[in-house]
Amino acid sequence: MDAQTDSDVNARKRSRLRRARWLLLLVLAAYLLAAYLLLPAFWTHYEHQKGLAKLPMVTRTAQDIPGDPLNVSLIGDHRDVICAMHHAGWYPADPITLRSSIAIVGSVLLDRPYKDAPVSNLFYLGRREDLAFEKPVGSSADRRNHVRLWKVLDQGEENRPVWLGAATLDRSVGISHYTGAVTHHIAADLDAERATLASDLEAAGMVTAKYQVTGIGPTLNGRNGGGDPYFTDGEIWALRLVENCVKHEGAVENLPSPAATEFKDQVWRAVVQAIGK
Repeated sequence: MDAQTDSDVNARKRSRLRRARWLLLLVLAAYLLAAYLLLPAFWTHYEHQKGLAKLPMVTRTAQDIPGDPLNVSLIGDHRDVICAMHHAGWYPADPITLRSSIAIVGSVLLDRPYKDAPVSNLFYLGRREDLAFEKPVGSSADRRNHVRLWKVLDQGEENRPVWLGAATLDRSVGISHYTGAVTHHIAADLDAERATLASDLEAAGMVTAKYQVTGIGPTLNGRNGGGDPYFTDGEIWALRLVENCVKHEGAVENLPSPAATEFKDQVWRAVVQAIGK
């Protein structure tokens, strides 16, 4: 009788264990389905710039390692971009030459200004950046705001060229975690640098409208081409620039995102704040 009772108890335990395993698998499957398929599809949006929908949203290094994600977009022709960045206080980066390489080393070691120091090349759609700009932070080139830009559409929704860019803050000079080469290390908060560029352009009267399109998507523990960690809400801020360098007076038009995206952004900000990013 006791043996039969023990057998029944063991059978019930095995049955509960099997149910628990199946429940765990179902929960895991539901999570993977929601996190990687349903929710990203739900908040992916390109209604304001449909031509970007099929494009990749991460740059590559010369070694084909995923680099900095794209987080900004400028709407305007080549002259509009040059003019807007100039008025916003951002300098065009010098090309990489022996002279400029020596100059940037001197700037870092001697703590002296080099406001248009060169930036290392990143690649997008098989080509290196078309334009690069920077704004110094402090007295040397080891800390600086900078953005690389690629022209991706000759004519977007506004019937003007569209540029995609990767805006990051160089926080120090060091060694790449992947290749061992000397490089700049970036600050982790890519959204803060995106906001810095947008604020500078708006304050200079160079923006008439702004809106979001989907970029890489929410990322808490990304790594760029130098192995530096980054996090971002995964949105690209598109800024419609003034034409012919005519300064915009008044408020910048803010085109809304879909309700699902705005809710996602609220959740993202709460998560980032909660984990102390």
